[in-house]
Amino acid sequence: MKYVIVLGDGMADEPIGELGGKTPLEYAKTPAMDRLAAMSEIGMVHTIPDGMQPGSDTANLSVLGYDPKIYYTGRSPLEALSIGVDMEPTDIALRCNIVTLTEDEDRYEDRTIIDHSSSEISTEDAAVLLAAVKEQLENDIYKFYVGTSYRHLTIWKNGNVVELSAPHDHLGQVIGQFLPENKVLYEMMKKSYDILVNHPINIDRKRRGLNPANSLWFWGAGTRPALKSFEEKTGKKGVMISAVDLLKGIAVGAQMENIIVEGANGGLHTNYYGKAMAAVKALLEDGKDFAYIHVEAPDEMGHQGNLQHKIEAIESIDAKVVKTVAEALDASGEAYRMLVLPDHPTPLRIRTHSADPVPYMLYDSTRPLHSDWLYNEKDGQASGNYVAAGHEMIEHLFR
Repeated sequence: MKYVIVLGDGMADEPIGELGGKTPLEYAKTPAMDRLAAMSEIGMVHTIPDGMQPGSDTANLSVLGYDPKIYYTGRSPLEALSIGVDMEPTDIALRCNIVTLTEDEDRYEDRTIIDHSSSEISTEDAAVLLAAVKEQLENDIYKFYVGTSYRHLTIWKNGNVVELSAPHDHLGQVIGQFLPENKVLYEMMKKSYDILVNHPINIDRKRRGLNPANSLWFWGAGTRPALKSFEEKTGKKGVMISAVDLLKGIAVGAQMENIIVEGANGGLHTNYYGKAMAAVKALLEDGKDFAYIHVEAPDEMGHQGNLQHKIEAIESIDAKVVKTVAEALDASGEAYRMLVLPDHPTPLRIRTHSADPVPYMLYDSTRPLHSDWLYNEKDGQASGNYVAAGHEMIEHLFR
């Protein structure tokens, strides 16, 4: 038996008037998922433990079978694993976004955050900007490391886990009340604006109609994680296929193989088909039992508040990932089970994550069901199937 999870990050949403009261998942044209839904178990799963912040870190740990209440030590430490930073026990990892702030105000505190991703800046441009920041701000206590796109890392030697606000939670808001209470972190963010605002890359970005990447933003502080081996835990040899450092870091911690797909960039125009084919190869040619295909695009479009692009991302997952994997496995004759779900909702209304349960679809090629459901939030709720603890969902897949 082969096993696949297709994870559409932030794919779940709320009913939207513009769509006639449907959610983007319900409205999108998804013939591949519709075909499988007619033979699948449909239901809802609560991936965010009560009392924890809804995020891709806690939620993806849950989906992979790691109870966040036990294993979660912060988002950034997981990304540090992906980047290859060997943290000391006393190190604190911080996510270091390069964000877009308004530029007309006199005081840094009065600026508004308008884009947490700086128009999905390329890693190449971001690396140049981070180098300029490092030259002036890096020292023996604070070290900066390049990640992917707008997502980067700071290691704070002998630091403290401090409360910090996620930038995507405050889009369109004045930043003053969300800045770090820690004075050093606060001053580094403030100085980063002065370093970056007139950088040639940002001048060129504005000329091209792109958002300038004009400030650092620290968040997601945590200590070194310790995950059990996925193979030891489940008995399955697994691979991770994702464009983002968080998921790659979870895979490193779980001793899963990371497969890097050319053109996979975490954005709307990622290489969906390449991800699907990488999973097929891992399962059919390389002897792997399990493939986790993570697609970031719906989440990014939710943060941007872009309805049409979120629908487009969902339709691309259907046509280029779900269909490709299902057809290849069907043609091979291999028995397989496929689980399709988001990690959490990213409702367009709020442009950030929520902790609400998400719909899942579980298909078994050896035991196709007869179902009158489609795969969406409404039918998931109506089905009556509910998994209360998200980290138990993978046992549902492997049963």
